[in-house]
Amino acid sequence: MSLPPNLQEIEARAQKIRLLIMDVDGVLTDGRVLYLPGGGEAKSFHVRDGLGTQLLIASGVRVALISGREAETVTRRAEELGIKPAMQGVDDKVAAFELITKEADATPEQTAYIGDDLPDLPILDRVGLGFAVADAAPEVRAKAHVVLRAGGGQGAVREACELVLRAKGAWNV
Repeated sequence: MSLPPNLQEIEARAQKIRLLIMDVDGVLTDGRVLYLPGGGEAKSFHVRDGLGTQLLIASGVRVALISGREAETVTRRAEELGIKPAMQGVDDKVAAFELITKEADATPEQTAYIGDDLPDLPILDRVGLGFAVADAAPEVRAKAHVVLRAGGGQGAVREACELVLRAKGAWNV
């Protein structure tokens, strides 16, 4: 993970986090979509991202998804991990962000976001702690507070979860 020189600032931001929101394609997945015969599709999720998400939720931090696409596989994964809400088919990510933070009773400063591409930029402008996956668009990496070592679907979410948990003193391993 690429932390800026001011590690104390990142830790201070992470200590305040009560809500983590993330994009799906390119963050929880590697961004590839496999079209299956019969009209279905498949996506691949990393198990370490799943465990990191579950540990974060168990610590009291809420986790939500915002995706521009809709997929049954995302609904299933969100249900397995306890991610609520999992907003899909979203055209206006900022409106979805505002709705989720309001429902979670979290301020933007208490919210972290993980993104990978241009539609994520407006949310990164609003959050207290912005993460970019390693293979994010250059504009997203430039805007993020932290650029993660792993790419989307390759453990990046786990890195972000660990950073927040460690900052909160909740990494009990």
